[in-house]
Amino acid sequence: MKVFVTGATGFVGRALVEDLLSESYEVKALVRQSSDNLPLVVEQVVVGDLADFNLARREGLMRKALKDVDVIVHVAARVHIMKDDVFEPLVQFRKVNRDATLVLARLAADAGIKRFVFLSSIKVNGENTQPDKYFTPDDINIPDDPYGLSKYEAEQGLLALAKETELEVVIIRPPLVYGPGVKGNFNTMIKWMSMPLPLPFGAIHNRRSFVALDNLVNLVCLCVDREKSLKASNQVLLISDGKDISTTQLLEKVRQVLNCGPHSVTKAWLVPVPERILILFAKALGKADMSKRLFGSLQVDSSKTHELLGWKPVVNMDEQLAKMSKDF
Repeated sequence: MKVFVTGATGFVGRALVEDLLSESYEVKALVRQSSDNLPLVVEQVVVGDLADFNLARREGLMRKALKDVDVIVHVAARVHIMKDDVFEPLVQFRKVNRDATLVLARLAADAGIKRFVFLSSIKVNGENTQPDKYFTPDDINIPDDPYGLSKYEAEQGLLALAKETELEVVIIRPPLVYGPGVKGNFNTMIKWMSMPLPLPFGAIHNRRSFVALDNLVNLVCLCVDREKSLKASNQVLLISDGKDISTTQLLEKVRQVLNCGPHSVTKAWLVPVPERILILFAKALGKADMSKRLFGSLQVDSSKTHELLGWKPVVNMDEQLAKMSKDF
């Protein structure tokens, strides 16, 4: 069975390619430029920047590349950026996350490919939940965040295409993903905890869902196997580790892993400053968006994924953090 993976050199894509190869799938990878980071057995299809990916320029190349492919897993995306200085960010997000996705899906349908697995984002549901309220796959929400909106529009286009063609679409919306090689906010948090500084995050009582890289890749691989995941066809699936924790608890877990690392380091300690003071301080500094991520709740209901597919997390947070410890 042959699987075509986009974003194969990225954080999630690399781990996915490794798992697919370990399960004896043939893998093709769509890449911006030829990469030495992929195994030699992976056939690379070089297409340049996805922002320039369109039917007229790529049709011939892609028709050849998609020949004999059974499933596409579309991981590549223009990711959310805290300080996005690009002119008209929504236009740029749409070019990559919506337009390129729908061009690729149309080519897949025309090529007779059976399934298109799309890695979306929980930002389609929104930025935060109320305490003990959970995002579900059936929530009706049109995001106002450019990244979330571009993913939402891609989802809507894919589901419409699935109704017109025989292409099966599977949409997966993960919350924040962490694991070996993680970048972004999670990596920043690890750096905070690695420094000998007091941090005012010792009394945060929010609840947040996360998903370990190993869990996300495991679900994607399950959806690649159509026989084992028939009920995933044309569904939106949410995923999490299944145990929500506070920002304070997460930082404490990272600190514990740092203690278990091979090198002796002096680590940050957490000071119990009241949340309301931290929120006011963040707003005064113009960091309201960051405060939502640090102090707000975001909980995901992944029961539909469990019920439809019988899927369960393969690792818990402590196990995934321990696997990451060599990166610390």
